[in-house]
Amino acid sequence: MDVFVVDRHGKPLMPCHPARARQLLRQRRAVIHRHVPLVIRLKDRRWEECSVQPVRVKLDPGSKTTGVAIVRESNAVDPDTGEVQRQTTVLALIELVHRGRQISEALTARRQMRRRRRRSLRYRAPRFLNRSKPKGWLAPSLQHRVDTTMAWVTRLSRWAPVTALSSELVRFDMQQMQNPEIEGVEYQQGTLAGYEVREYLLEKWGRKCVYCDAAQTPLQIEHLQPRARSGSNRISNLALACGPCNLKKAAQPLDAFLAKDPLRLARIQAQAQRPLRDAAAVNATRWALAGTLKGTGLPLELASGGRTKYNRSRFEIPKTHALDAACVGDVDEVTKWQQPTLQVNCTGRGSYQRTRLDKYGFPRGYLMRQKSIKGFQTGDRVRAVVPASSKKAGMYTGRVAVRASGSFNIQTGSEVVQGISYKYCRLIQRGDGYSYTRIASLKGVAGTGHVNHAALSLPALKGEVSRAK
Repeated sequence: MDVFVVDRHGKPLMPCHPARARQLLRQRRAVIHRHVPLVIRLKDRRWEECSVQPVRVKLDPGSKTTGVAIVRESNAVDPDTGEVQRQTTVLALIELVHRGRQISEALTARRQMRRRRRRSLRYRAPRFLNRSKPKGWLAPSLQHRVDTTMAWVTRLSRWAPVTALSSELVRFDMQQMQNPEIEGVEYQQGTLAGYEVREYLLEKWGRKCVYCDAAQTPLQIEHLQPRARSGSNRISNLALACGPCNLKKAAQPLDAFLAKDPLRLARIQAQAQRPLRDAAAVNATRWALAGTLKGTGLPLELASGGRTKYNRSRFEIPKTHALDAACVGDVDEVTKWQQPTLQVNCTGRGSYQRTRLDKYGFPRGYLMRQKSIKGFQTGDRVRAVVPASSKKAGMYTGRVAVRASGSFNIQTGSEVVQGISYKYCRLIQRGDGYSYTRIASLKGVAGTGHVNHAALSLPALKGEVSRAK
């Protein structure tokens, strides 16, 4: 992952290699502007004296995790065909983990507590009919996904010379222009019809065979209730199976095929009826995110999920959220994608709740009245150097959780170290509502967990990418 660079006045310059950043820091030509993600500030350069290249931020929006890729774009001429190819060099990979589910659960708990207190103590007339919602209103758990994604687009624009944006957006072709006789449901199906179903099944069933748990093998779409026995194509009746298991099951009912394995049968039936909550969240926020991205004034490229899948398969890139983002849009080559990914978890900035409540909604204990203890707050990034005389001697760097007693907990990359005195802690970076973890790079080859279907051809994908100003 490259290091972000800004000039002496804080304007973004081209990111550099970590080795180059270490050299600049050793020569005292630069200072650390921010630790995570690492941003250095040059002391002897101004923005007018440096040349920058086009940098694009690519997004792969998701319900729980949004993939972000910062790439450098360049054009090259193919010596064989003479065509101009769009080359993409990955500079940084980020996975933004949302906290929409925690927000929804917190609002539900607050509503239940208030309802219980009002019903027990006093009556108040209902007010749910005298409040109007503005056009385009989203639930807080959904609006959070849009806000955090835009917050990181804004941050990256301050640290890198971003000139354009790309985002994945599922779209359908205008099939009537290609086939005037099309009608009914076929009118709504594009050349990539069924792709969203395949990708959803891969995520739902963990990219494994539901009958033998085989992974890293080609998977086929399986009807739990066979079509020969009046089974439907509803998403609740679809699963993934490897070739041998699919042939072995044939047209047998699910309960007959797994009669000797009742635990697996119960697990499959429960998983099959799981609601489409994640798919609904993405569907509800995709246009809101696209509209907000257009508001930045940067050129916006909206690409289909089929184009992303096609690019990832063509370049043999493993399946991750961040690497999916690198494959979004119209690209002819992706290089330097084998690098670590920075995982950013949305943690929030604390809670307004100052008490713990019992099951009746009444307070049963009180929390600290102040957020800052000895100059530290929960969420700050600190470095603790514990002397050898202590039981927990060593150096620890990570996210701190403060206590009123001054004995803190430090969340490192692999463990939680408890009982570290504030006297040994030194502040590195103030908490910003996120926690950071570095994920090792993937060296493998793509092709694990793919569904068997007709190969996607490049002509079929033409027109699947739109550019919006």
